[in-house]
Amino acid sequence: MADAEATKRLSSKKQTLDDAYAAPANFLEIDICNPQTHGVARQRYSDYEVRMKTNLPVFKLKESEVRRRYSDFEWLRNELERDSKIVVPPLPGKAWKRQLPFRQDEGIFDDEFIEERKKGLEVFINKIAGHPLAQNERCLHMFLQDAVIDKNYVPGKVRSV
Repeated sequence: MADAEATKRLSSKKQTLDDAYAAPANFLEIDICNPQTHGVARQRYSDYEVRMKTNLPVFKLKESEVRRRYSDFEWLRNELERDSKIVVPPLPGKAWKRQLPFRQDEGIFDDEFIEERKKGLEVFINKIAGHPLAQNERCLHMFLQDAVIDKNYVPGKVRSV
């Protein structure tokens, strides 16, 4: 009899329409959008808008928009690998062949390449930001919410505000 009691299903509460369509208890949405290419010749680069919306108490801002280059994503990945205990997913490739001179296309500034990279960066940042341990890392907060990344920051955890 004790075995039957231990394995009995929990009684579930019927979900109402209000429950089904209410705002989720906790959410974190990050979109990578609006890629832009700047500069000319060897000074040329692309950046992306990183938009975040959340109701998680660990983030000081509930909405933010910042622009980030691929090298900023590399910086974040390196910081997390060095200072956190999480397995950091890979970034989309560096595309060395697309950077060779005398190409017949735009190389890394080709619209299709930029769109593919944007999708890969969005997958990367959502995997990182969705990890509960990463959400406490100061470098992730700077990356998502500060207009300029202070690369001389002191690594550490963020306390809930």
